[in-house]
Amino acid sequence: MNILIVVDMQNDFISGALGTDEAKLIVKGVKEKAENFEGLIFFTRDTHYEDYMDTQEGEKLPVPHCIKGTWGWEICDELKEISENAEICDKPTFGSIDLMESIKELSLEDEIESITLMGLCTDICVISNAMLLKAALPEVKIIVDSACSAGVTPKSHENALEAMKMCQIEII
Repeated sequence: MNILIVVDMQNDFISGALGTDEAKLIVKGVKEKAENFEGLIFFTRDTHYEDYMDTQEGEKLPVPHCIKGTWGWEICDELKEISENAEICDKPTFGSIDLMESIKELSLEDEIESITLMGLCTDICVISNAMLLKAALPEVKIIVDSACSAGVTPKSHENALEAMKMCQIEII
């Protein structure tokens, strides 16, 4: 079994509060890869609440984003239909323990050949989830699609890719 994880392709990270040009540029490639993927697809959705500014993340990144129920929290329109046929994992922080545990449970039922991650942001949520999965399933091939991911900045994107390579995560 192969698994694809589409990380945080939400409006606020693409064209909203924390959007970047680099994020806008990957939407088409993410859509094509997800539409043609043969295997199980998961989407993660960064999920915060009205008290975001009172959280540690809100103190360190004082830009309210991905507030549950808002336009910014929603998966972008280009991927919405695909996400409706996938498992969506809401996550209150960078890495999702629930996602990791769900995939670990799947590995008990069927052999997982590979897990590919792509999305936003390479240097925060993509790397966090890739590292959790590598720790939970050290013999499963973990892959990050660099062309279908974007970081906060191009430099931080590249730094995250290099860090993941050092941890035996395959970068394509």
